[in-house]
Amino acid sequence: MTPISTKTGFATGLLTLVVLALPAIAQNKPEAASKKLYCWNDGGRRICSDTLPPEAVNKAREEFSARSGLRSAEVERALTAEERADAALAQAQAQVDAAAVETRKRTEQAMLATYGDEDALRRVFNERTAIVDNNIKTANYNVTSLREALAGQLLSAGNRELAGQKVSDKQAEEIRQRHNELLAQLRLQTAFEQQRQTLEVEIAETLARYRELKGIVTAGAAGSSPEGAKG
Repeated sequence: MTPISTKTGFATGLLTLVVLALPAIAQNKPEAASKKLYCWNDGGRRICSDTLPPEAVNKAREEFSARSGLRSAEVERALTAEERADAALAQAQAQVDAAAVETRKRTEQAMLATYGDEDALRRVFNERTAIVDNNIKTANYNVTSLREALAGQLLSAGNRELAGQKVSDKQAEEIRQRHNELLAQLRLQTAFEQQRQTLEVEIAETLARYRELKGIVTAGAAGSSPEGAKG
């Protein structure tokens, strides 16, 4: 049996290690390519890291490719409960306004000649009324749910204090967040109810204008008489 020299054995072992390491290196290439760097501001300080800590998840940040150094994304900060409520109100208002434009077009046609009675004219407003009523119903449901959840959290915190236990920072923060969400939903609820009242006034004024254009309104006369409608 011919002995293998130490030098030859070392080279053979090194070659074996390289061959065994190749699959692992190839497997790690995609991970390196997808690695990101995150940069965000915290109290006036600029922080960059290859990991995103929980306290920075909701902050505005920039993301960079660790391989190329180029910025790959820019993430806006998470909205507060009040900002989310404002956005929801703006979206709902835009939806109502868009429906209002279409309603006015059809209302003018109705007042001129298209519709022969008030019931037909009232149906023009059904879409807008349904939108506002649905918004009110949703806001009422959210307010009720948030009140019940907040009451449960407050009761739990109160029981802990009565038992001589400390209310955790996490529980206190959850109570504050739930309270802010409730206030935001109450604002939405009030705004939607005001929209409904405004819509009722508009419907009444439109019907009055319709009767006037049709010559239906006469002193002491019922506005829907066939004789009045012919005028």
